[in-house]
Amino acid sequence: MSKEQGMKSVWVADLGDGTYRNPILYADYSDPDMVRVGEDFYMTASSFAHSPGLPVLHSKDLVNWTLIAHAVDVLPGGYDGCVRHGDGVWAPSIRYHDGKYWIFFSAPDEGIYMTTAENPAGPWSPLHMVKEVKGWIDPCPFWDDDGQAYLVHAFARSRCGIKHRLKMCRMKPDGTALLDDGVVIFDGEQDHPTMEGPKMYKRNGYYYIFAPAGGVPTGWQTILRSKSVFGPYEDKIVLAQGSTEVNGPHQGGYVELESGESWFVHFQDREAYGRIVHLQPMGWENDWPYMGTSTGDSVLGEPVIIHKKPNVGKEWPAAEPETNDEFDLPVLGLQWQWQGNRKSGWSSLKANPGHLRLYTQPLPEGGTTLYHAPSVIGQKLPAPEFTAEAKLDFHPGAVGERAGLTVFGHDYAYVALEKTETGLKLVYVTGHGSKEGSTETVADAVELPAGTSTVFLRTTCVLEAVFTWAYSLDGQSYKTIGSAFTAVPGGWVGAKLGLFSLRMNGAEGYEGYTDVDWFRFRK
Repeated sequence: MSKEQGMKSVWVADLGDGTYRNPILYADYSDPDMVRVGEDFYMTASSFAHSPGLPVLHSKDLVNWTLIAHAVDVLPGGYDGCVRHGDGVWAPSIRYHDGKYWIFFSAPDEGIYMTTAENPAGPWSPLHMVKEVKGWIDPCPFWDDDGQAYLVHAFARSRCGIKHRLKMCRMKPDGTALLDDGVVIFDGEQDHPTMEGPKMYKRNGYYYIFAPAGGVPTGWQTILRSKSVFGPYEDKIVLAQGSTEVNGPHQGGYVELESGESWFVHFQDREAYGRIVHLQPMGWENDWPYMGTSTGDSVLGEPVIIHKKPNVGKEWPAAEPETNDEFDLPVLGLQWQWQGNRKSGWSSLKANPGHLRLYTQPLPEGGTTLYHAPSVIGQKLPAPEFTAEAKLDFHPGAVGERAGLTVFGHDYAYVALEKTETGLKLVYVTGHGSKEGSTETVADAVELPAGTSTVFLRTTCVLEAVFTWAYSLDGQSYKTIGSAFTAVPGGWVGAKLGLFSLRMNGAEGYEGYTDVDWFRFRK
């Protein structure tokens, strides 16, 4: 694939005629929340155990987004040297208050954290533990007009045995601590089961809590309304799948524009593609919000597929988060995340300028497969259909080392160069991992000519996340390897495309590496 081919976007939401299509981000930005500050919009999302985490995205028109920062480099408390699939950063909230940007999130086993920044592009302050507690999730701060501060949150039954309920706590105005253990303000067990992800606002004298319910694949968006912070709260369902293919329109945040328009972002669970982001028009009727297109039933709406763009006063050029990487910058592209807390010795952009050098890492103690490796570097699937390709130059230090390209979830597959006693071969491996363990199987193998070190690896994705594999020794002529692989999600995340250079047999004292010249996508 040429560089010119790789420069073409694989998914653009802006249709160029004053309209946009959903999803606005065909990528796994789970549990999105956003805030408007002047003419700028900022969004964050869950990142679980990947590092860096807490992505910060920027837009001028709510349709075209770029990734500008991560608010967290590595996670504290037991995330080093391992992969804790599905743990870490859950459902953050982003707010602007007192001249600063604030992000609150929960780590379900550790507690509620907070970080702030004067510039959303960073630097962000070191994480501060607001409340050390297990199972309090999805926190959202709220500062009232009288200076009082509050925090609303949900519960994870897997950690604390509680579900369906939202609780309101008083909070110090500086956001550093909670002042009490709070009170339950809403119990959704009967009408809104699995209520979670609350986002709190105040408008026209009412307190509103936007909260999804009904479960991620099949749920709906609920609005709670009260004249008092602590309720009682009325409830209405304002967005549901209806006749569309947008299942479980779930968890997000809303903003009001200077033009008077209101807009809501939320996610849709697309299994291996992750929790992709949609944008819905909003309006207000009798102080209740409505979203999407009308179903003729009170304020209940259903998601739009194509719609007029938000009125922000001017047109902005199409944009999307980066995917391709020529590795010619002094810092790693923001699209890349490691499976676990990253370490500086895992990679270099200086050792061979214009390349990403991945130093071969051993599996962690007790690890036997790729599933356990924190040093896998990956990025989100960027579109429903695409081809991805990488050029690798393999310099192994020991027999058993592998370097390659993976599509990674609880089920995963990869094509990798492997050093053997007699030379190099290319292997196609399928695997499965869970909390109970993991297994791998070499499903295909090709012996490579003596002296081979460079290989081009390619995977092509078609609906529904079915991947086929090919390789080339000259970048021109490709041969198929392996069989079709249907991707699946990982721990609360979509499948990821990853690169790795690993020592699979535990040998110590060797200094192998792999240089990645480029990584490119095309339609």
